[in-house]
Amino acid sequence: MFGIENYGVFLFSGILLNLTPGSDTIYILGRSMGQGKKAGVISALGISSGALIHTLLVALGLSVILARSAIAFNLVKYLGAGYLVYLGIKTLASKKEIVVEKDEESRAGLKRIYFEGIITNLLNPKVALFFLAFLPQFVDPANNYGATPFLLLGLTFITTGTIWCVLLAVFSSFMTDKIRGEKRISILLNKLAGIIFIALGINLLRAKIN
Repeated sequence: MFGIENYGVFLFSGILLNLTPGSDTIYILGRSMGQGKKAGVISALGISSGALIHTLLVALGLSVILARSAIAFNLVKYLGAGYLVYLGIKTLASKKEIVVEKDEESRAGLKRIYFEGIITNLLNPKVALFFLAFLPQFVDPANNYGATPFLLLGLTFITTGTIWCVLLAVFSSFMTDKIRGEKRISILLNKLAGIIFIALGINLLRAKIN
């Protein structure tokens, strides 16, 4: 089908991988617990948009550069780690609740969270290498459909992953909704989110080309 082999196996494997906690999952949990449901859902959509771009890069063969060039890999890794640490420090330095009630400011804040999700995902070379290693396993070696099978597989994986991450964001924000209503606790949750972002940045520094 469109140059794809063992689609059922891919779907099952993809769902299992979606359910496995990773850096994206932890990032979304940090957003949801610290800033609420909207922030969590929007960050999940940002992460998914970043994954879509990774899929396009794999389909076009550009992700191979990261796999073959230590310089390119490390550049992206350090940029991603630096960005996560920056977000963490910025969150820790905040002395107030991040979520703003005014519509205009709220839209601007959610837009910022969305783009931060995209950048966080794009600047993680491990995600690029994952797509580069995972998708081709289910593409027919005699594929005559060009980039189509890569795009279909990527969209499938992103769709199931987005559903899971949105559910996770809604559930985690619901669990912390009552305590987040208390201003002091809300600020503490934001601080916790900041610590999570910094930890993710430090963890990213350990990434290597296998």
